[in-house]
Amino acid sequence: MVGWLGVFWVGPLQAVNISDDAHLGVASCASSVCHGKLEAQVGKNVWLNEYRIWSTEDRHHRAYQTLLNDTSKRIATNLGLPNAHEAKICLDCHADNVPANKRGPKFQMADGVGCEACHGGGERWVESHREPGVTHADNIARGMYPTEDSSERARLCLSCHMGTKDQFTTHRIMGAGHPRLVFELESFTANQPAHYEVDEDYLKRKGSVVGFGLWLTGQIAAAQNYLGMLQSDLLSSAGIAPEFSLYDCHSCHHAMTEQRWGGLRLKQGLAPGGLRLQDNHMLMLRSVGEAVGGSEAAALDALVRKLLIAGQTGYAQTRSAAAELSAWVGARKGTWLQREFSVAEIKRIRKAIARQGADGQLNDFAAAEQAFYGIESLSYYVNDIDSVGPAVDKIFATLEDDSKFSAASFRAACSAALKTL
Repeated sequence: MVGWLGVFWVGPLQAVNISDDAHLGVASCASSVCHGKLEAQVGKNVWLNEYRIWSTEDRHHRAYQTLLNDTSKRIATNLGLPNAHEAKICLDCHADNVPANKRGPKFQMADGVGCEACHGGGERWVESHREPGVTHADNIARGMYPTEDSSERARLCLSCHMGTKDQFTTHRIMGAGHPRLVFELESFTANQPAHYEVDEDYLKRKGSVVGFGLWLTGQIAAAQNYLGMLQSDLLSSAGIAPEFSLYDCHSCHHAMTEQRWGGLRLKQGLAPGGLRLQDNHMLMLRSVGEAVGGSEAAALDALVRKLLIAGQTGYAQTRSAAAELSAWVGARKGTWLQREFSVAEIKRIRKAIARQGADGQLNDFAAAEQAFYGIESLSYYVNDIDSVGPAVDKIFATLEDDSKFSAASFRAACSAALKTL
């Protein structure tokens, strides 16, 4: 059996408060006697070259600089902003945009998404965390953010990579040129340049976070975050129309000659040509429900159908259906998140995802995209990526360009993968 520790979920997201303490700036961590060494140090419980990794390999380091390029200048102009690098709606995710009275003497906005944007303001722990005898629990008590906890990591990452009711990439911002947002916790964690090693010492100090746990936590967290936004004023804050970015982008943004309505959408009772709320994370959770057995998948299907129909009906109905579905998803934190899934069960979940793809239930790009992330992540976790890799690569090939996405090609790739998974 495989399991994971220290997992809990705190409910629909609000803007994450990374601590009320002052943020002292990246330079406070960057000296050669701190985290600024050129190479990882042997015999230490941390590498001490974390600053070098962040400054040379981590895209978070370049987040602020992105606001200075021609694309960002064009987006700012389209939004009627003087510039992007001074606009709060941009800085909230492209930098560590804490209030001016929370910025220490070495703080620089141009550092982008630096140490304290993820680890919390260091005012109370930056000095004490290196003292002999100080534990990780001591650091957390002094304001350090618990990024080793998978649910808290999801909460923090999603606050920018999906957004919250207070910090959101609206349809207007995307219309001005901002890319569509996508996130999957396990894949994005794996693709980040690691600045720590999950070794025996790490496990002793911080507990275990493993691949399947990250994937499942991420899916539940993303579903609840999205459903939380549907219950907020964000849904109807755009004037005479709803906030379109809460709906599936590709339900509108595809060639007029490609008729995507039908199949699952017909079964769900949705009207052709209507706006369709996003359900990609719920579809991934459906695969878990199918593998777990009982009435889980059927119950989730009914609640998702109710939500999607409500999304074509009215704001009050949508908020009510989102609250009902969120409660159902939230209840799984006490069962699925604490459950020990066997390797065989995880393989069944992976196969259930591919089967949904082959059956035409994932014809929308965002759902297909999450399916690929899930199949790939779980394949690494059960350690058979070498044997199933070619089939997974063929699924990815259908998703390389969302403007050229073919639902039929994706279905065929999933159908072929079922023979291997």
